[in-house]
Amino acid sequence: MTPPLPEGSWWDWEVRCFDGSRLTLAAGYDLTYHHGLEVELTDVLYVRCPTAFTDPVFREPTEGERAEVVRSTGEEPPVLLAFDADGGGTAPVTCLIAAAAWAVRQGRFPR
Repeated sequence: MTPPLPEGSWWDWEVRCFDGSRLTLAAGYDLTYHHGLEVELTDVLYVRCPTAFTDPVFREPTEGERAEVVRSTGEEPPVLLAFDADGGGTAPVTCLIAAAAWAVRQGRFPR
């Protein structure tokens, strides 16, 4: 499942907050003073991603990734986000987030 992101400069991403149930990802072209996009996932079941990353390429999860999440959580999640991104290392990092629901908000969010 790929997120329905609006057009924009969303190359810098970070985990804005995570309380164990709600995960908010912030995105923009420069996260120093503000960001312009938030992806909020609720009732999060599984997270595998760095706290900051750039240039994510969202894609459909593979069967192996689906199986990994089901093995870990015991159920097929309603939302399974899969993407590859630059996590600051020498190779792209593969990320997975499973949750019950999500919402995408666009605006100007101060830091």
